[in-house]
Amino acid sequence: MLGKANGYVTLGEMLGDRFGSDRLRALVAGISLAWLFPYVMLQQIGAGSALAALTEGTVPFWGGAVLVTAFMIVYVVLAGMRGIAWTDTLQGAFMLVMVWAAFLWVLASVGGIGAATDGLGETVPEFLELGGDFYTPQRMLTFAVSIAFGVAMFPQVNQRFFAAGSETVLKRSFVLWPVIVLLLFVPAFLLGAWARGLGIAAEVGAGDNVLPLLLSEYTPAWFAALVIAGAIAAMMSSSDSMLLSGASYFTRDVYRPLVDPDLSGDREDLLGRVGVAVFAVGALVASLLVGGSADVGVVGDVLVDVGDTAFGGFAQLAFPVIVALYWSRTTRAGMYVGILASQVAYVAGVLLPVVEVTVPLAGQVPLGLPETYLGWGISLYCMLLGLVLTVGVSVVTASAPSEDRAAYGLAD
Repeated sequence: MLGKANGYVTLGEMLGDRFGSDRLRALVAGISLAWLFPYVMLQQIGAGSALAALTEGTVPFWGGAVLVTAFMIVYVVLAGMRGIAWTDTLQGAFMLVMVWAAFLWVLASVGGIGAATDGLGETVPEFLELGGDFYTPQRMLTFAVSIAFGVAMFPQVNQRFFAAGSETVLKRSFVLWPVIVLLLFVPAFLLGAWARGLGIAAEVGAGDNVLPLLLSEYTPAWFAALVIAGAIAAMMSSSDSMLLSGASYFTRDVYRPLVDPDLSGDREDLLGRVGVAVFAVGALVASLLVGGSADVGVVGDVLVDVGDTAFGGFAQLAFPVIVALYWSRTTRAGMYVGILASQVAYVAGVLLPVVEVTVPLAGQVPLGLPETYLGWGISLYCMLLGLVLTVGVSVVTASAPSEDRAAYGLAD
Protein backbone atom coordinates (compact mmCIF):
# COMPACT_ATOMS: atom_id res chain seq x y z
CA MET A 1 0.00 0.00 0.00
CA LEU A 2 2.85 2.38 0.84
CA GLY A 3 4.60 1.48 -2.40
CA LYS A 4 1.52 2.21 -4.47
CA ALA A 5 0.89 5.52 -2.69
CA ASN A 6 4.46 6.77 -2.96
CA GLY A 7 5.87 5.01 -6.01
CA TYR A 8 8.42 2.96 -4.10
CA VAL A 9 10.36 0.29 -5.96
CA THR A 10 12.79 -0.77 -3.23
CA LEU A 11 12.77 -1.26 0.53
CA GLY A 12 15.52 1.37 0.82
CA GLU A 13 13.31 4.01 -0.77
CA MET A 14 10.55 3.29 1.75
CA LEU A 15 12.90 3.54 4.74
CA GLY A 16 14.86 6.47 3.32
CA ASP A 17 11.71 8.59 3.04
CA ARG A 18 10.55 7.75 6.55
CA PHE A 19 13.87 8.48 8.25
CA GLY A 20 15.12 11.21 5.89
CA SER A 21 18.40 9.47 5.24
CA ASP A 22 20.09 8.49 1.99
CA ARG A 23 22.77 6.74 4.02
CA LEU A 24 20.25 4.48 5.73
CA ARG A 25 18.76 3.79 2.31
CA ALA A 26 22.19 2.85 0.95
CA LEU A 27 22.99 0.76 4.05
CA VAL A 28 19.88 -1.38 3.63
CA ALA A 29 20.60 -1.77 -0.08
CA GLY A 30 24.24 -2.67 0.54
CA ILE A 31 23.33 -5.32 3.12
CA SER A 32 20.68 -6.74 0.81
CA LEU A 33 23.11 -6.95 -2.10
CA ALA A 34 25.72 -8.60 0.12
CA TRP A 35 23.29 -11.39 1.12
CA LEU A 36 21.84 -11.63 -2.38
CA PHE A 37 25.28 -12.61 -3.65
CA PRO A 38 25.48 -16.02 -1.91
CA TYR A 39 21.87 -16.77 -2.79
CA VAL A 40 22.55 -16.26 -6.50
CA MET A 41 25.56 -18.52 -5.98
CA LEU A 42 23.22 -21.14 -4.55
CA GLN A 43 21.25 -21.26 -7.79
CA GLN A 44 24.38 -21.49 -9.92
CA ILE A 45 25.87 -24.28 -7.79
CA GLY A 46 22.61 -26.21 -7.91
CA ALA A 47 22.26 -25.85 -11.68
CA GLY A 48 25.87 -26.84 -12.33
CA SER A 49 25.72 -29.92 -10.12
CA ALA A 50 22.33 -31.00 -11.54
CA LEU A 51 23.57 -30.86 -15.13
CA ALA A 52 26.78 -32.67 -14.19
CA ALA A 53 24.80 -35.45 -12.49
CA LEU A 54 22.29 -35.76 -15.33
CA THR A 55 24.97 -36.07 -18.01
CA GLU A 56 27.27 -38.22 -15.82
CA GLY A 57 30.00 -35.61 -16.10
CA THR A 58 29.75 -35.01 -19.86
CA VAL A 59 28.72 -31.47 -18.99
CA PRO A 60 31.07 -30.61 -16.11
CA PHE A 61 29.97 -28.63 -13.08
CA TRP A 62 31.61 -25.44 -14.30
CA GLY A 63 30.11 -25.84 -17.76
CA GLY A 64 26.56 -26.14 -16.44
CA ALA A 65 26.98 -23.16 -14.11
CA VAL A 66 28.43 -20.99 -16.91
CA LEU A 67 25.72 -22.01 -19.38
CA VAL A 68 22.84 -21.23 -17.02
CA THR A 69 24.42 -17.93 -15.92
CA ALA A 70 24.99 -16.74 -19.50
CA PHE A 71 21.42 -17.61 -20.45
CA MET A 72 20.05 -15.72 -17.44
CA ILE A 73 22.10 -12.62 -18.17
CA VAL A 74 20.80 -12.49 -21.74
CA TYR A 75 17.12 -12.76 -20.94
CA VAL A 76 17.22 -10.59 -17.79
CA VAL A 77 18.90 -7.78 -19.75
CA LEU A 78 16.39 -8.13 -22.59
CA ALA A 79 13.18 -8.85 -20.68
CA GLY A 80 12.85 -6.37 -17.80
CA MET A 81 10.33 -6.63 -14.94
CA ARG A 82 7.28 -7.70 -16.94
CA GLY A 83 9.23 -10.24 -18.96
CA ILE A 84 10.79 -11.72 -15.82
CA ALA A 85 7.35 -12.03 -14.24
CA TRP A 86 6.17 -14.09 -17.21
CA THR A 87 9.27 -16.28 -17.39
CA ASP A 88 9.04 -16.90 -13.63
CA THR A 89 5.43 -17.96 -13.98
CA LEU A 90 6.10 -20.34 -16.86
CA GLN A 91 9.27 -21.78 -15.32
CA GLY A 92 7.59 -22.34 -11.97
CA ALA A 93 4.59 -24.02 -13.57
CA PHE A 94 6.88 -26.25 -15.63
CA MET A 95 8.79 -27.32 -12.52
CA LEU A 96 5.58 -28.06 -10.62
CA VAL A 97 4.24 -30.26 -13.42
CA MET A 98 7.52 -32.14 -13.88
CA VAL A 99 8.12 -32.90 -10.18
CA TRP A 100 4.64 -34.43 -9.89
CA ALA A 101 5.11 -36.37 -13.12
CA ALA A 102 8.37 -37.76 -11.72
CA PHE A 103 6.71 -38.57 -8.40
CA LEU A 104 3.90 -40.52 -10.05
CA TRP A 105 6.18 -42.27 -12.58
CA VAL A 106 8.59 -43.53 -9.91
CA LEU A 107 5.75 -44.69 -7.66
CA ALA A 108 4.16 -46.61 -10.54
CA SER A 109 7.51 -48.23 -11.29
CA VAL A 110 8.24 -49.40 -7.72
CA GLY A 111 4.72 -50.52 -6.80
CA GLY A 112 3.24 -47.55 -4.96
CA ILE A 113 3.77 -45.56 -1.77
CA GLY A 114 3.64 -48.64 0.46
CA ALA A 115 6.43 -50.43 -1.38
CA ALA A 116 8.63 -47.32 -1.46
CA THR A 117 8.16 -46.65 2.26
CA ASP A 118 8.64 -50.29 3.25
CA GLY A 119 11.97 -50.35 1.47
CA LEU A 120 13.03 -47.22 3.34
CA GLY A 121 12.03 -48.75 6.68
CA GLU A 122 14.06 -51.87 5.99
CA THR A 123 17.17 -50.07 4.74
CA VAL A 124 17.39 -46.95 6.92
CA PRO A 125 14.60 -47.08 9.53
CA GLU A 126 15.92 -43.90 11.17
CA PHE A 127 14.70 -42.01 8.10
CA LEU A 128 11.13 -42.67 9.27
CA GLU A 129 11.78 -41.13 12.69
CA LEU A 130 11.13 -37.50 13.55
CA GLY A 131 14.37 -35.55 13.99
CA GLY A 132 17.65 -36.85 15.31
CA ASP A 133 21.33 -36.03 14.73
CA PHE A 134 21.49 -32.95 12.49
CA TYR A 135 17.71 -32.51 12.31
CA THR A 136 16.97 -31.49 15.89
CA PRO A 137 13.75 -29.55 16.59
CA GLN A 138 15.81 -26.47 17.51
CA ARG A 139 17.81 -26.54 14.30
CA MET A 140 14.76 -27.10 12.10
CA LEU A 141 12.81 -24.32 13.83
CA THR A 142 15.82 -22.05 13.37
CA PHE A 143 15.72 -22.82 9.66
CA ALA A 144 11.96 -22.21 9.56
CA VAL A 145 12.07 -18.84 11.34
CA SER A 146 15.11 -17.60 9.39
CA ILE A 147 13.51 -18.56 6.08
CA ALA A 148 10.10 -17.10 6.96
CA PHE A 149 11.47 -13.69 7.96
CA GLY A 150 14.34 -13.79 5.46
CA VAL A 151 12.09 -14.32 2.45
CA ALA A 152 10.07 -11.21 3.32
CA MET A 153 13.28 -9.14 3.14
CA PHE A 154 14.45 -10.52 -0.23
CA PRO A 155 14.78 -7.65 -2.76
CA GLN A 156 12.79 -9.50 -5.41
CA VAL A 157 9.99 -10.25 -2.94
CA ASN A 158 9.81 -6.63 -1.78
CA GLN A 159 9.61 -5.49 -5.36
CA ARG A 160 6.71 -7.87 -5.98
CA PHE A 161 4.96 -6.41 -2.93
CA PHE A 162 5.39 -2.89 -4.30
CA ALA A 163 4.33 -3.92 -7.82
CA ALA A 164 1.12 -5.73 -6.82
CA GLY A 165 -1.98 -4.43 -8.56
CA SER A 166 -4.11 -4.42 -5.40
CA GLU A 167 -4.49 -5.75 -1.88
CA THR A 168 -6.56 -8.59 -3.32
CA VAL A 169 -3.62 -9.71 -5.45
CA LEU A 170 -1.31 -9.70 -2.42
CA LYS A 171 -3.76 -11.59 -0.21
CA ARG A 172 -4.27 -14.20 -2.92
CA SER A 173 -0.49 -14.61 -3.22
CA PHE A 174 -0.13 -15.12 0.53
CA VAL A 175 -2.86 -17.77 0.55
CA LEU A 176 -1.37 -19.64 -2.41
CA TRP A 177 2.24 -19.44 -1.22
CA PRO A 178 2.23 -22.23 1.42
CA VAL A 179 0.05 -24.44 -0.79
CA ILE A 180 2.43 -24.18 -3.74
CA VAL A 181 5.47 -24.68 -1.49
CA LEU A 182 4.00 -27.95 -0.20
CA LEU A 183 3.02 -29.09 -3.70
CA LEU A 184 6.53 -28.44 -4.97
CA PHE A 185 8.77 -29.54 -2.11
CA VAL A 186 7.00 -32.53 -0.57
CA PRO A 187 7.18 -34.82 -3.63
CA ALA A 188 10.80 -33.81 -4.25
CA PHE A 189 11.79 -34.57 -0.65
CA LEU A 190 9.92 -37.89 -0.68
CA LEU A 191 11.68 -38.96 -3.88
CA GLY A 192 15.04 -38.18 -2.32
CA ALA A 193 14.23 -40.17 0.83
CA TRP A 194 12.67 -43.13 -0.98
CA ALA A 195 15.78 -43.41 -3.16
CA ARG A 196 17.71 -44.74 -0.16
CA GLY A 197 15.16 -47.48 0.41
CA LEU A 198 15.41 -48.42 -3.26
CA GLY A 199 19.16 -48.90 -2.98
CA ILE A 200 20.12 -45.60 -4.62
CA ALA A 201 22.44 -43.33 -2.68
CA ALA A 202 24.38 -40.29 -3.81
CA GLU A 203 28.07 -40.59 -3.08
CA VAL A 204 28.93 -38.00 -0.47
CA GLY A 205 31.88 -35.90 -1.58
CA ALA A 206 31.55 -36.81 -5.27
CA GLY A 207 28.96 -34.17 -6.03
CA ASP A 208 26.27 -36.68 -6.93
CA ASN A 209 22.67 -35.50 -6.96
CA VAL A 210 20.27 -38.25 -5.93
CA LEU A 211 17.32 -37.23 -8.10
CA PRO A 212 19.03 -37.83 -11.49
CA LEU A 213 20.31 -41.17 -10.17
CA LEU A 214 16.79 -42.19 -9.16
CA LEU A 215 15.25 -41.06 -12.44
CA SER A 216 17.87 -42.78 -14.57
CA GLU A 217 17.04 -46.03 -12.77
CA TYR A 218 13.23 -45.91 -13.12
CA THR A 219 12.45 -43.57 -16.03
CA PRO A 220 13.66 -43.06 -19.63
CA ALA A 221 16.58 -40.70 -20.22
CA TRP A 222 14.39 -38.16 -22.06
CA PHE A 223 12.03 -37.92 -19.09
CA ALA A 224 14.87 -37.52 -16.58
CA ALA A 225 16.22 -34.70 -18.74
CA LEU A 226 12.84 -32.95 -18.65
CA VAL A 227 12.65 -33.19 -14.85
CA ILE A 228 16.16 -31.77 -14.41
CA ALA A 229 15.24 -29.05 -16.92
CA GLY A 230 12.30 -28.27 -14.64
CA ALA A 231 14.61 -27.99 -11.64
CA ILE A 232 16.97 -25.70 -13.51
CA ALA A 233 14.01 -23.62 -14.70
CA ALA A 234 12.96 -23.15 -11.08
CA MET A 235 16.50 -22.10 -10.15
CA MET A 236 16.57 -19.56 -12.97
CA SER A 237 13.15 -18.22 -12.01
CA SER A 238 14.65 -17.25 -8.64
CA SER A 239 17.99 -15.97 -9.89
CA ASP A 240 16.64 -13.79 -12.69
CA SER A 241 14.38 -11.93 -10.25
CA MET A 242 17.31 -11.50 -7.86
CA LEU A 243 19.53 -10.07 -10.58
CA LEU A 244 16.85 -7.62 -11.72
CA SER A 245 16.08 -6.50 -8.16
CA GLY A 246 19.75 -6.26 -7.29
CA ALA A 247 20.21 -3.87 -10.20
CA SER A 248 17.34 -1.71 -8.89
CA TYR A 249 18.82 -1.64 -5.39
CA PHE A 250 22.21 -0.58 -6.73
CA THR A 251 21.03 2.11 -9.14
CA ARG A 252 18.17 3.59 -7.06
CA ASP A 253 19.50 3.26 -3.50
CA VAL A 254 23.29 3.45 -3.83
CA TYR A 255 24.43 5.07 -7.07
CA ARG A 256 21.73 7.70 -7.56
CA PRO A 257 21.55 9.15 -3.99
CA LEU A 258 25.26 8.89 -3.17
CA VAL A 259 27.01 9.35 -6.53
CA ASP A 260 24.76 11.01 -9.13
CA PRO A 261 21.46 12.53 -7.89
CA ASP A 262 20.71 13.71 -11.45
CA LEU A 263 21.01 10.25 -12.98
CA SER A 264 18.75 10.13 -16.04
CA GLY A 265 16.38 7.30 -16.86
CA ASP A 266 18.39 6.11 -19.87
CA ARG A 267 21.68 6.11 -17.97
CA GLU A 268 20.05 4.37 -15.01
CA ASP A 269 18.69 1.70 -17.35
CA LEU A 270 22.12 1.15 -18.92
CA LEU A 271 23.81 1.06 -15.51
CA GLY A 272 21.27 -1.50 -14.30
CA ARG A 273 21.86 -3.77 -17.28
CA VAL A 274 25.63 -3.61 -16.81
CA GLY A 275 25.13 -4.25 -13.10
CA VAL A 276 23.16 -7.43 -13.82
CA ALA A 277 26.01 -8.83 -15.88
CA VAL A 278 28.73 -7.84 -13.40
CA PHE A 279 26.82 -9.22 -10.41
CA ALA A 280 26.01 -12.51 -12.16
CA VAL A 281 29.58 -13.04 -13.34
CA GLY A 282 30.97 -12.25 -9.89
CA ALA A 283 28.61 -14.77 -8.30
CA LEU A 284 29.59 -17.32 -10.95
CA VAL A 285 33.28 -16.96 -10.16
CA ALA A 286 32.57 -17.44 -6.45
CA SER A 287 30.33 -20.43 -7.25
CA LEU A 288 33.11 -22.13 -9.18
CA LEU A 289 35.53 -21.57 -6.32
CA VAL A 290 33.09 -22.90 -3.70
CA GLY A 291 31.28 -25.54 -5.70
CA GLY A 292 34.02 -27.44 -7.39
CA SER A 293 36.31 -27.64 -10.39
CA ALA A 294 36.06 -29.04 -13.89
CA ASP A 295 35.84 -32.58 -12.61
CA VAL A 296 34.25 -32.35 -9.17
CA GLY A 297 30.65 -31.50 -8.37
CA VAL A 298 29.38 -30.07 -5.12
CA VAL A 299 28.53 -31.72 -1.84
CA GLY A 300 24.95 -31.20 -0.69
CA ASP A 301 25.87 -29.59 2.61
CA VAL A 302 27.53 -26.73 0.72
CA LEU A 303 24.10 -25.85 -0.67
CA VAL A 304 22.57 -26.03 2.81
CA ASP A 305 25.29 -23.83 4.32
CA VAL A 306 25.17 -21.20 1.58
CA GLY A 307 21.37 -21.04 1.59
CA ASP A 308 21.05 -21.00 5.36
CA THR A 309 23.63 -18.22 5.68
CA ALA A 310 21.86 -16.02 3.11
CA PHE A 311 18.41 -16.53 4.65
CA GLY A 312 19.72 -15.69 8.11
CA GLY A 313 21.39 -12.52 6.84
CA PHE A 314 18.20 -11.23 5.27
CA ALA A 315 16.22 -12.19 8.38
CA GLN A 316 18.28 -9.71 10.45
CA LEU A 317 16.57 -6.85 8.58
CA ALA A 318 13.05 -8.03 9.40
CA PHE A 319 12.52 -6.83 12.98
CA PRO A 320 13.91 -3.29 12.49
CA VAL A 321 11.69 -2.92 9.39
CA ILE A 322 8.61 -4.25 11.23
CA VAL A 323 9.25 -1.89 14.17
CA ALA A 324 9.60 1.05 11.78
CA LEU A 325 6.35 0.17 10.00
CA TYR A 326 4.22 -0.16 13.13
CA TRP A 327 5.80 2.10 15.79
CA SER A 328 5.96 5.81 15.06
CA ARG A 329 8.55 6.45 17.79
CA THR A 330 11.22 4.51 15.94
CA THR A 331 14.22 6.79 15.33
CA ARG A 332 16.94 6.87 12.74
CA ALA A 333 19.54 6.10 15.41
CA GLY A 334 17.53 3.09 16.52
CA MET A 335 17.41 1.78 12.95
CA TYR A 336 21.15 2.24 12.44
CA VAL A 337 22.08 0.48 15.69
CA GLY A 338 19.53 -2.31 15.36
CA ILE A 339 20.48 -3.13 11.78
CA LEU A 340 24.25 -2.82 12.12
CA ALA A 341 24.58 -4.64 15.45
CA SER A 342 22.53 -7.65 14.36
CA GLN A 343 24.41 -7.89 11.07
CA VAL A 344 27.85 -7.67 12.68
CA ALA A 345 26.95 -10.25 15.32
CA TYR A 346 25.49 -12.59 12.71
CA VAL A 347 28.51 -12.34 10.40
CA ALA A 348 30.79 -13.00 13.37
CA GLY A 349 28.72 -16.03 14.30
CA VAL A 350 28.64 -17.69 10.88
CA LEU A 351 31.97 -16.67 9.36
CA LEU A 352 34.49 -16.29 12.16
CA PRO A 353 35.86 -19.48 13.72
CA VAL A 354 35.76 -20.05 17.46
CA VAL A 355 39.37 -20.30 18.65
CA GLU A 356 40.88 -20.94 22.04
CA VAL A 357 43.13 -18.17 23.38
CA THR A 358 45.21 -18.11 26.53
CA VAL A 359 44.24 -15.35 28.95
CA PRO A 360 46.34 -14.61 32.07
CA LEU A 361 44.65 -15.89 35.24
CA ALA A 362 41.83 -17.40 33.16
CA GLY A 363 43.58 -20.02 31.07
CA GLN A 364 42.05 -21.17 27.77
CA VAL A 365 39.09 -18.99 26.77
CA PRO A 366 36.99 -19.42 23.60
CA LEU A 367 37.08 -16.38 21.32
CA GLY A 368 34.29 -15.96 18.78
CA LEU A 369 30.59 -16.73 18.51
CA PRO A 370 29.54 -20.37 18.08
CA GLU A 371 26.88 -21.04 15.42
CA THR A 372 24.44 -22.41 18.01
CA TYR A 373 23.53 -21.80 21.65
CA LEU A 374 21.55 -24.49 23.44
CA GLY A 375 20.83 -25.98 20.02
CA TRP A 376 19.27 -22.80 18.59
CA GLY A 377 20.94 -21.11 15.61
CA ILE A 378 22.83 -17.85 15.95
CA SER A 379 20.46 -16.11 13.51
CA LEU A 380 17.60 -16.19 16.05
CA TYR A 381 19.70 -14.59 18.78
CA CYS A 382 20.90 -11.90 16.38
CA MET A 383 17.33 -11.18 15.26
CA LEU A 384 16.33 -10.67 18.90
CA LEU A 385 19.39 -8.47 19.41
CA GLY A 386 18.32 -6.29 16.48
CA LEU A 387 14.78 -6.02 17.87
CA VAL A 388 15.91 -5.04 21.37
CA LEU A 389 18.43 -2.48 20.13
CA THR A 390 16.08 -0.90 17.60
CA VAL A 391 13.43 -0.38 20.27
CA GLY A 392 15.85 0.45 23.09
CA VAL A 393 17.89 3.03 21.20
CA SER A 394 14.73 4.60 19.78
CA VAL A 395 13.38 5.04 23.32
CA VAL A 396 16.46 6.98 24.47
CA THR A 397 17.07 9.04 21.30
CA ALA A 398 15.10 11.81 19.64
CA SER A 399 13.90 11.87 16.06
CA ALA A 400 16.14 13.75 13.62
CA PRO A 401 14.63 16.92 12.10
CA SER A 402 14.44 15.33 8.64
CA GLU A 403 12.48 12.28 9.84
CA ASP A 404 8.83 12.00 8.84
CA ARG A 405 7.07 10.20 11.70
CA ALA A 406 3.74 10.36 9.90
CA ALA A 407 5.07 8.81 6.67
CA TYR A 408 3.41 5.46 7.33
CA GLY A 409 0.13 6.91 8.62
CA LEU A 410 0.85 6.08 12.28
CA ALA A 411 -0.34 8.21 15.19
CA ASP A 412 2.20 9.23 17.86
